Order: sequence, then C-alpha cells, then structure tokens
Amino acid sequence: MIYNILFLILAGGVPYYLIFRKIPAIKSKHIFLIAAFLLLSTIILATYVPNEHKTSLVIISLLGALFTIYRATKTTNFYKLAYYFIFVNAPFFVLYEGESALYSLSLLLALFGLYLIGRFYEKNYGSANYQYITGITLVRPYIGTYLTLYLIAIALYPPFPNSLFFLQYILGSESNPLWFSVVIILFFGNFFLAMSVMKKTLFGRPNPNIHYVHMKIQDKIPHILIISILLLFSAYGIKEILL
Repeated sequence: MIYNILFLILAGGVPYYLIFRKIPAIKSKHIFLIAAFLLLSTIILATYVPNEHKTSLVIISLLGALFTIYRATKTTNFYKLAYYFIFVNAPFFVLYEGESALYSLSLLLALFGLYLIGRFYEKNYGSANYQYITGITLVRPYIGTYLTLYLIAIALYPPFPNSLFFLQYILGSESNPLWFSVVIILFFGNFFLAMSVMKKTLFGRPNPNIHYVHMKIQDKIPHILIISILLLFSAYGIKEILL
C-alpha cells in the first residue's frame, strides 16, 4: 500500500496543490521541472517495485485529474500547461505503473518541448503567457510547426507515440467501469486542452501590437532533437502494435 501512495504522490499533483503553489519563490517553470523529475522517479521506482494498483488511489488520482482539467482551462501559460498535463495523466500512471513507462517518457518529451516554447516566449515576450500572441503559425511557421506537433502528440493523435502506447496499453487490459473512466477522461481531457491551446495561439489573426520574434538556430536544435526522438518512439510503437 505504501508504494501505491508513493506512486500517487510522485506522479500526481499532490506536492503541487499542497506545497509548491503556496511558495512564491517556486515559479511555474520550476514546478514543471520538479513534476517531470518526480514522474521520472515514478517510472524508475515502478521498474524495481512491481505493484498492483489500488482502486481507491486510482479514483483519487482521477478526481485530481478532473480538477486539474478545470484548472488548465483557466490558464494561458505554457509552463503551467506543461505540468497540468502531467497531473491530468496521473490516473494512467497509477493504473499502469511500470507498464506505462514508454507512454510517460513520450509524454514528457512532448511536454519538455512545450516547456522550451514557454522559455522562448518568456525570453522574447516577457512571459510564457500566450494569450495575446495569436496567429503564430502565419508569421512564425517554425514555432507554429513545433508547437503544433507537440500539441498533436499530447492530444493523442496518431502516429505520435503517445497515442500508440496509449492504444497498446488499453488494448491489452481488461475493461471495467473504472478503466473506462480513466480512458475516457484522459483521452478527452488531453484532446480538449491541447486543441484549445491550438485555437487560442496557433490560429487566428496575428496581433499587430506584438513584434513576433524569429527562432535562432540554437533555439531550433532542441526542438528538432525532441521531434526526432518522438518519431523514433512512433516507429517503435507501430512495430509493437503490428507484432
């Protein structure tokens, strides 16, 4: 039981809601890095401590995911969205634990890309907030392309690895009402949040009051590497499904 609780604390938003958001010195960008580290710790711990999930903890994480989805609809900050997506997916981590490693890693890759977009915005626009930076695809296609790929991956669109590993796990599981709840909330939660971000910042008319900054080559390289790794994960996921 102690390991189940630890998985929930590490993978879910418990530290954030109880501690981190109440400490002014810990900024949103720091919280994402902490949440990502805790999720990686969960993945490593789960490989060494095989453990069956407890229904009560899955339900708690599911309620936390619903609350996080609500919170995520109220933000236009890339840093906050990045760690909110981790908390939204917590029921999947708790339900599958060690088996969800590949899904967790591919999700973290896409979220790290989102985090880097937030850093670019913070450096060039003063904050990681995208509320007023609309129509980015039309004026800065590189940023628009990277952001589109990350959001499509998070939204569980094939052929990105998030969707493939998600499909692989659910096809190999026994269904029950709790399982259906996790799958439905995770799928539609990820999809709805990712698509709402695309609508708010990727499309629409560019803001004439904003000077849209070009990405330099050093800014593009990390995104190219992340997308390349995601595509390699996709190839592996397709192979696993076909076999």
